[in-house]
This record gives sequence, C-alpha cells and structure tokens, in this order.
Amino acid sequence: MGELSSAAAAGRRVTPLVDGSWRPMAMARSWATWRSALYLGAALPLGLAWFIFLVVGLALSGALTIIWIGIPMLVAMVIGWRLAAMSERVLARVVFGARLPTPYRPLPAGRNPLTKLKSMTVDPATWKDLVYLGLRLPLGLVEFPVMVVMWAAAGTFLALPLFATREGGVEVNLGFVSFWAGNAFAALPGTAVGLLLTLLALYVTRTMALGHLFVVRALLGPNGAQRENLELRRRTEHLQASRARGVDAAEFERRRIERDLHDGAQQRLLAVAMDIGRARAKLDDDPEGARALIEQAHTGTREAITELRDLARGIYPAILTDRGLDPALSGLAGRAPVPVEVEVDLPERPPAAVESIAYFIVAEALANIAKYARATRASVRVAREDAWVVVEVADNGVGGATARPGGGLSGLADRAATIDGMLIVDSPPGGPTVVRADLPCTW
Repeated sequence: MGELSSAAAAGRRVTPLVDGSWRPMAMARSWATWRSALYLGAALPLGLAWFIFLVVGLALSGALTIIWIGIPMLVAMVIGWRLAAMSERVLARVVFGARLPTPYRPLPAGRNPLTKLKSMTVDPATWKDLVYLGLRLPLGLVEFPVMVVMWAAAGTFLALPLFATREGGVEVNLGFVSFWAGNAFAALPGTAVGLLLTLLALYVTRTMALGHLFVVRALLGPNGAQRENLELRRRTEHLQASRARGVDAAEFERRRIERDLHDGAQQRLLAVAMDIGRARAKLDDDPEGARALIEQAHTGTREAITELRDLARGIYPAILTDRGLDPALSGLAGRAPVPVEVEVDLPERPPAAVESIAYFIVAEALANIAKYARATRASVRVAREDAWVVVEVADNGVGGATARPGGGLSGLADRAATIDGMLIVDSPPGGPTVVRADLPCTW
C-alpha cells in the first residue's frame, strides 16, 4: 500500500477470467468468453504440435546420444520446452488474464554454460513444463470437440431462418425428432433452440476455461513454497520502499522545522536581544527611548512565542495528546476560512502514530482548501472500518488537485506509507475533491 493515486487514473487491463460474472449477458459481452472459446477450440492442433515436437525431438536426441550429437540436441530440447512453456504463460495471461510469476530458480552467475544447464535440469519447474506440454494433447482431445460441437450446433440453429429463406426450406433431423421449416417464420423454433444451446455453450466454455486455467496454474505457476517466497519478497520490497519514504518525510519535516526556526523565531529573538541591548545603552541618557525599545522587545518576544507555539503545534499538537482526535480536528475546523463539518466515529482511540498521521492529513487538506480550492464548504469524516481508520476530507471547490513530487499531498502519502497506509486523491476538474486515507490500526 502506501501509494498515491487518482481514481480516474486506472488504465485498461485484461479482466481475469476468475473475476468474471456468471450472468449470461455478462458472459456474452465479455471478451474473455470469446478468447477462451478460440483458445479451447485451438487446443487440439496446438497440443498435437507440442506432442510431435516432444516425441520426435526426445526420441531422436535420445537415440543419437550414442554419438556426441545427441547431447546438444537434448540440451536444445530442454531449452525448447522451457521456451514453449513461457509462451503458454503468455497465452494464459492474454486469454485468461492470469499473471503467473516465473517459477524458475535463478540461474547461477557467471558464464559457465554447464552450471547453468545443471541448474535448469535440477529445477522442478523444468519438468513440470514438460508434463504440461505432454498433457496439451489429451486436454485438446476433450476441449476441441466439445467447443466445436457446442458452438457449431448453437450457430446452426440460430441461423435456421436464414437457411430456410435462402434454400426455400430446410429439414432438421435430430434422430429422435425432425421437422420441416419451409420459411423463416417456421424456422423460429430452431432459433429458440439455438439460444438455449448458446446459453449452454457459454457456461460450458467458462467451466472448461477455468478447468484449463487450474491445470496451467498447477503446472506452469509457482508452487506453494515459491508463492510464499514471492510474497515475502514483495512484502520486503514494499517495507523497504515504505521505510525510504518515511525517512524522506522525516528529513523533509526536519528541514522545514529548521527553516521555520531560522526565518521566524530565531530572527525575532535576535531582534529582541538587539532592542534590549540598545535600551540598556539608553537607560541613563534617554529613559523614554529605552522604554520604547523595551516595549518593542516585549512585542517581539510575544510574536516569537506565538511562532514557537505554532511550530510546536505543527510538530505534534498538545490537544491531540491530551484530548484525542475529535477535539483536535474540531480545532482545525474552527480555524479554517470556510465552514467545515466534522464527524468522528471511533469506538476507541487508535494508536498515537495513526492519530498523528490522520491529524496532519486533515490539516494539510484544509490548508489546500483555503489556498486553492475556492470552496464554500468542506467536510471531515473519520471512522473505523474493520481494522482501518478511514479519513476523508471533501470540499465543493474547483477540483484539479494533483500530487507533485515534494508537494504537500505527496508528503502525506509518504507519511501514510510509514505505517502501510494508503492515500487516494479524487479531484476531477470542476470538483468536488475528496482526499481519502486508509490507515491500519495494527502493522
């Protein structure tokens, strides 16, 4: 998680077959259904091609091992069926929308081809590839005739009115029942049968495609241990990225605090010290001038204290520690230039880190509303959803908010990433704008 995205930024992607709807109209409109039908219809010729490749190649290279030429042929066969299995994984992704992580063990470093060949031959995934390619023919012997018979029968019955019109009549003989359709109207019962067969063909195609996908995942995908390792690797990479973003966010905050101290409170305190020094020099000769300088120093001190208080509130507000998120957010809403409706529904206080990140997300969002949104009202909602604290800030402004590197919204995403949270910005041109953060209560 820990990502910043726009709700309108989703690109086109192949919908996985397993996520598809089973409603007839949805299956008929889905390209996955027709891709699956073509794939299963081509299963027999493709399976026959792989069968001939394996039988002829292995038999010939095995027979020629008595002379030296058989050994490089066997090596070529191993590489060949691994490449064939890779192409099958690509087909599975294109047809079924299934992304199969590579199951192969990493090849050893170096340029020694013998060590690489040994690594391939002892890799279980290599032999699972061989098993799958060998099963393509028996699978095709089942899938091909079923697809051809089902869709040919459905298409023929659907087209009966056309046949009856062109041929001057058509006889339908199913063995146990037959009838003569002399015109298109008389052939309409056949069209009804064709619709029923089409419905049946849709369900048969989806079922057989899922069965084939199960075989693909079992033989061409990673095994249980490999999937666990891949998940652990992905999780490790995500945590490393989250840690890096957290370090960057902390460094940004440190620089901001240094800048605010140097440009604000430090300069005012320096001016106070200079005013007091000048007042001391004039105390005996010019008491009235000294008094004016002391008043000026007093005013500067108060302004410095105010700036330090604001700076401390920006680091971690005391009201958040003492009273919790609801009063702290109400205080932010009260200082906003537009009316803000605050709704906090939390059965118990979340961890301090979650409270802090939620507070600063609302603070930054309200600051952006005041600066850029030209909104007339805003709302803040904080609620518990399962194991997440959801923070939503919405306004009716002009929209168009974007996350730029180094900007406030990007910094909020980095803050959320430090605890495996996620920040989403939905801000179409013309508004409204919604900033939503999902923060885990445990991590």
